[in-house]
Amino acid sequence: MPARTATPISCFVSEIVDNGRVRISAKADYAVRAAVELASAEGPVKGDHIAQSQSIPLKFLENILIEMRHAGLVRSQRGREGGYWLARPAEEITIADVVRAVEGPLAHVRGEPPENVHYAGPAEALEHVWIAVRANLRAVVEHVTVADVASGSLPRKIEALAKDPEAWVTR
Repeated sequence: MPARTATPISCFVSEIVDNGRVRISAKADYAVRAAVELASAEGPVKGDHIAQSQSIPLKFLENILIEMRHAGLVRSQRGREGGYWLARPAEEITIADVVRAVEGPLAHVRGEPPENVHYAGPAEALEHVWIAVRANLRAVVEHVTVADVASGSLPRKIEALAKDPEAWVTR
């Protein structure tokens, strides 16, 4: 009999939350793409360059970069020689850091953290489902850095998850 490997909890969660989807907003997507552009650059990068290279509306991008600056992820300087750059090494900034900077907590249910949402009766165990969903989301985005994405070299666990044909199926 062939050796069995443990089934990741994400398989169980996807079966439990059959019709649920993880939604990644345009804002979060744009923020990560901007951070990756900055990680790939040497020196300050103009906002219009990021907007053009990543097809992001400039005004939207500028607001995102302000939020990232307030979160301590990005620095900026005005003027001819100015632009934006990462405030810390790209190896120290996770995708979770970027998403949280522009969206807040990674997972919430009706605007509340999953641990603050309680259910009665037969739905009581649902709180644990939402906690598990958050844990699985964290297991990915807290372990991938902006540098990983910029270099195209993702952690092995993440590559393995992405290679699973089921990961590519929209349900």
